[in-house]
Amino acid sequence: MSIESAVHPVDEKLPLPRLGVLGLQHVLVMYAGAVAVPLIIGRALKLTPDQVTLLISADLFCCGVVTLIQALGATQWFGIRLPVMMGVTFASVAPMIAIANANPGVVGAQLIFGSIIGAGIISILIAPIVSRMLRFFPPVVTGTIIAVIGISLMRVGINWIFGNPFGPTAPSVVNPEHAKWLADATATATAPGSAFPAIPKGIALVPSVPNPKYAELAGVGIAALVLVSILVIARYAKGFIANISVLLGIIIGGVVATALGIMTFDKVGKAAWLDFVMPLSFGMPQFDPVMILTMTLVMIVVMIESTGMFLALGEMTGKKIDQPALSRGLRTDGLGTLIGGIFNTFPYTSFSQNVGLVAVTGVKSRYVCVAGGAIMIVLGLLPKMAALVESLPTVVLGGAGLVMFGMVAATGIRILSNVDYKTNRFNSIIVAVSIGIGMIPLIAPNFKQWMPHGIHPLIESGILLTSIAALVLNLFFNGASGDASEAINAAKQAEAH
Repeated sequence: MSIESAVHPVDEKLPLPRLGVLGLQHVLVMYAGAVAVPLIIGRALKLTPDQVTLLISADLFCCGVVTLIQALGATQWFGIRLPVMMGVTFASVAPMIAIANANPGVVGAQLIFGSIIGAGIISILIAPIVSRMLRFFPPVVTGTIIAVIGISLMRVGINWIFGNPFGPTAPSVVNPEHAKWLADATATATAPGSAFPAIPKGIALVPSVPNPKYAELAGVGIAALVLVSILVIARYAKGFIANISVLLGIIIGGVVATALGIMTFDKVGKAAWLDFVMPLSFGMPQFDPVMILTMTLVMIVVMIESTGMFLALGEMTGKKIDQPALSRGLRTDGLGTLIGGIFNTFPYTSFSQNVGLVAVTGVKSRYVCVAGGAIMIVLGLLPKMAALVESLPTVVLGGAGLVMFGMVAATGIRILSNVDYKTNRFNSIIVAVSIGIGMIPLIAPNFKQWMPHGIHPLIESGILLTSIAALVLNLFFNGASGDASEAINAAKQAEAH
C-alpha cells in the first residue's frame, strides 16, 4: 500500500489553488450568517457605526482563529480535526439582546462579553461531561429548541424591515403639539410664585402620531426584492450559486439601495485598509453570575447540537469519532467562546451550513476549512470590508433575515418531523408545552415584572425557557433512553443555524 493511499480523505492535503477556491466557497456559504449576529447585537446596544464595524471585524477574525483550532487541532485538548467551519451561534442572540435592551451602550457590551468569557471557561471545563449527555437531548428536545430559536429570531428580521418598536423608527411618535404643551406647562409650574400644580414626576406622553420613518414603502420594496432574489436564485441556480443565494440577495439589495441613495459609502471611505483586532476594546468585562449562568445554559444546548453535528460529520467523512475526539471538539466550542469574549465578539459553534456543504461537494479534507479559516482572518483584518457590511441598510438585511432565521425554524421542524408521535403520545405534549412556554417572553414581555429582578435575565429568553421545559418534560415522560444514532440523524437534517 502506498503512502498516498494510506492517507484518510479527512487528512488529505489538496493542491493550493484548489484549496483556496474550496476554502473561499466555505467562507461565502457562511458569510451572511457570520456577520448577522454582530449587526444584531451592535444595533441592539445602540453602538456607533465605528463600534459596530469593530464587532464585525472581530467576529470575522475570531471565526478564522477558532476554525483553525478546530480543523487543525491544538495540543491534545483542542480541535476535533474534521472539516468544520466555526461561527457565532444564533442561539446566543436572544439573551444578549435582553442584556443590551436593559443596558445599552458600552456598559451592556461589557456585561455581554463578561458573560461570554465566564460561559467559555465553564464550557471548557464541562465539555467531557456534556459529551456524555447526548441521551438527555433526543430529537424531540433539540428540534423544539431549534424551532423556538428560529421563531424568536424572526422578530429581529421583521423589525429590520419595518423599524424597531422603540427609537427613531418606532411605529408612532409623540405629537409635537402635545410635547410643546407639556414643556410649557412644566415651565409654568416651575416658575417662581406659580399657582400651577406641579407636574407629576416621571410623567411622559404616549406616542400617538404615525411615524413617517416606520415601514417606509421604499424600504419595504427593497426588502421584498432581496427576498424574491434569494428565492429565484435558490429555485433556478445550481450548486455553488444556489448555496450562496442569501449572500447574492444581499448584494442585489445593496446595489438597489445605493442606486436609490439609501446606502452610502462614507464610512467605507473613512475606514482603514488594514487594522488589527485588539482584545478588550470596550474596556474591562463585567461578570454577572446570573448572566454567566444564562449564557452557560445556552452553551450547553449549543454543545449538544455540536455533538450531533460532529457525529454526523464523522459518518459523512468515514472518520470514527471517539469520546476523546468529541471532548476535544466541544472544548473548542468553549475555547472559541472564551476567545470571542476577550476579542469583543460572541459564542462560537460549528456552522451546519458548512457541514451540509461537505455532503454536497463530497470534499472531506479538513485543510479546506483551514484555508477557509485563514481567509476569515484576513477579512477580519480589513476594516473596509466590515464598514461595507455595517453600511448595509437594515431593510436589505431584513429581506435576507426572513430566510436565514426562518431556515433555523425550518431546521427544528424538520428534526421534529422524524419524532415518533404515533406510538409515543407524550412527545406531542413535550413539543406543545415547551413551545408554549418559550412564547411567553415574546407575547407577554412584562410577565416578569413582579418577580425578583435578579432572575429576569434567566427567564426573559424564550429559548432558555424552552430548553429547560423540553429537557424536564422529556425526562418526566420518556426518561433518558435516547441514543447517539437519533442525534446523528437529527444533525444530518440541520442545514442552517
